[in-house]
Amino acid sequence: MFGKIAGAWLGSKAAGRNDGAKGALLGFGAAALARLSVPALAALTTLGWGYRKYRERRARRAAYPSEATPSSS
Repeated sequence: MFGKIAGAWLGSKAAGRNDGAKGALLGFGAAALARLSVPALAALTTLGWGYRKYRERRARRAAYPSEATPSSS
């Protein structure tokens, strides 16, 4: 319901005065586009966040200097 109201408001602002049908179509298109793009954007954001956390944990892993390894002699 909120999406339809927001789409109608956006369409009326984009169409201007005395263009009711044009505003309705623009509002419907904006609501449909938001319905399709918001879940995809949320998924990409979540995957990017998870990948960043994975790389940070990998970088924090203990790395020993070459002098700390046992010698073969």
